[in-house]
Amino acid sequence: MSYRLLGSAAALPFLLAAPPALAEEAEPAAPLTDTIVVSGQRLSTPLDSRTDPVSGHASAPDAAALAARLPGAALINNGGISGQVQYRGLFSDRLAIRVGGQSFQTGGPNAMDPPLHYAPAILLESISVSRGAAPVSEGPGMGAMVDARLKSVDFDTGPDLAPVASLATSYRSADEGFAAGGVVGLASERTRINLIASWEEGGDYRIPRGRARDTGYDRVTYGLSAGFRTGGNRLSLDYRRQETGPSGNPPFAMDIDYFHTDFVRAGFDGKIGTLPFDLTLGFTDVRHGMNNYALRPPPASPAQYRYSYAEAQTFTGTARLGIGPVRIGVDGMTIDRLVNITNPNNPAFVIGSLENVRQWRIGAFAETRFDLGGWQADLGARIDRHEGRMANPLVGAAVPAMIANLAAATATGNAPRRDTTWDAVLRIWREDGAVRPRLVLARKTRVPNAVERFSWLPTEASGGLADGNIYIGRQSLKPEVSWSAEAGVDVIAGPVTFRPSLFYRRIDHYVQGTPVPATMPAQIAIATMNGDATPLIATNVDAELYGFDADLTWQIVPQVRLDGTVSYVRGKRRDIADNLYRIAPLNGRLALTWDTGTWSLSGEVIGAARQNKVSATNGEAASPGWVAANLWFGVDLGGAITLSGGVENLFDRRYADHLAGRNRVPLSDVAVGDKLPAPGRSLFVRVGIDF
Repeated sequence: MSYRLLGSAAALPFLLAAPPALAEEAEPAAPLTDTIVVSGQRLSTPLDSRTDPVSGHASAPDAAALAARLPGAALINNGGISGQVQYRGLFSDRLAIRVGGQSFQTGGPNAMDPPLHYAPAILLESISVSRGAAPVSEGPGMGAMVDARLKSVDFDTGPDLAPVASLATSYRSADEGFAAGGVVGLASERTRINLIASWEEGGDYRIPRGRARDTGYDRVTYGLSAGFRTGGNRLSLDYRRQETGPSGNPPFAMDIDYFHTDFVRAGFDGKIGTLPFDLTLGFTDVRHGMNNYALRPPPASPAQYRYSYAEAQTFTGTARLGIGPVRIGVDGMTIDRLVNITNPNNPAFVIGSLENVRQWRIGAFAETRFDLGGWQADLGARIDRHEGRMANPLVGAAVPAMIANLAAATATGNAPRRDTTWDAVLRIWREDGAVRPRLVLARKTRVPNAVERFSWLPTEASGGLADGNIYIGRQSLKPEVSWSAEAGVDVIAGPVTFRPSLFYRRIDHYVQGTPVPATMPAQIAIATMNGDATPLIATNVDAELYGFDADLTWQIVPQVRLDGTVSYVRGKRRDIADNLYRIAPLNGRLALTWDTGTWSLSGEVIGAARQNKVSATNGEAASPGWVAANLWFGVDLGGAITLSGGVENLFDRRYADHLAGRNRVPLSDVAVGDKLPAPGRSLFVRVGIDF
């Protein structure tokens, strides 16, 4: 179902009215979707009868921390601007993640730039997460769809161009982080144009009794968006560039030197004759450099210095046509990427660990919505053809013979990999009444990514697991196949809204690291030389995930509201007696808010239980439970100016999430091998202006 968490990414816990040209257009919200609206007017929907907003708070620079507040979600802390979201046990490309309307391949083989890296909180408009499986029209992908929208200027209602702006600046004491940004533009009933920009910078963040070294960040974003409409037809063109400077990643073997990323998107939304039609084209170009010596203590030997260069270019296209109640469409994606590992002290040391990998997909889908005697239903199906190939690995003259021989052996077995997949989703719900049941049944698939399938060299590239293990890929991997069911109910009884869900997911050919077999002695020897005598190889296993999540809102009296969420997921192997790797424990939050309409104050308790259902296969350690407290406030200063903020980790507790990456950086106040703690007590302040 649908609901709205309203507030700013800076913890604004009350509703702020935006100028008409900045508000989203009044489209019905998609059913079975959870949304955090970061700024702008509240959109009413028949699935949500509440009149008061639910608070959403986060001060971290990335949108991942904000999305992780939704029921079912959890944060994977891999550094200041490299966080990921796990949703019901799934993360990375098992989720269909979009930023600014685009899906794309991240540049880092270790996901130093996960998709939400490209959604700075200071520029965020909203985040939506589909409960259950995403609709088939959103492409393949096993789990939910996460849609992060950035600020933009929408069409106005008058004939003349009128100026519009939404600007903000913030400060966070934990890392002495500053951010400033927003959108400015002109809009009329037929034309819109805007500039978007932000600048963010932060240092190593403070933890109780010290600082987490190598956690600073530097990021700039800027772009241009324009649109034109006539009659019922709209044209749009968007360009955005993001430049990430030297930024720390203590859970990884290297830090970010730079990301230079360009996004281009063009769209048409209108009709062909009398039939609704939309077309979207996108291109993303990521250029990435990383090293192990500039920000952290350098290696003792010049031979151990490493600088890696990576590229990823993504082309996407989607066309949809409506024919009565049925929508049909085609979509496709091509991804070109490479990763070269070098030693800056020796030009002859070059290893193509992902050598010109190309993956492409083309698919077709059909969806329809219909009534079932007072119920609503969506039914959709899609089929996709996939192909992936890698050029034969190249190595330089200074590369050790064992690695050169492994590259030659890889070339002999290198071949294109082709797969055909099909997906189907049925979603049923009621839109009225005090009790609104919902059900989602789905078969969804995922083809292994380039790292899982083509990484022939034992390295720590793991797509963001950041666990210190060395991994290799396996070209013969099969696509993952998920069968899932979610059942829930929205109970809306006067001042109380309660929305529990139960879910179950059975996954065949789930990709997880397992010990490299003794029949691969070269890979084991290379990994051992690099400090891991028990490397892991991407393997198809059988798995299941099940659990529950819920959110509660209780308007106790007109000015006092109680909000809460709870999430639990259990992940198990079905082929052996073991648990799935890196699954969030039982966690939740509870907040009490006093809201007068012009100012508000919230006290919040967050926490997680001990996680001892860990993977023995992957050598995963249990994590203790923890509890922390936060305070948040918001004030409407009048004249379209707002002040908001709060104090996170009020009692300066030292704790770490189970999903946090493990520190690799010496000379830090976090021991090598320990999980990255959450920031200590931190003051956060944000000032916004909209006109």
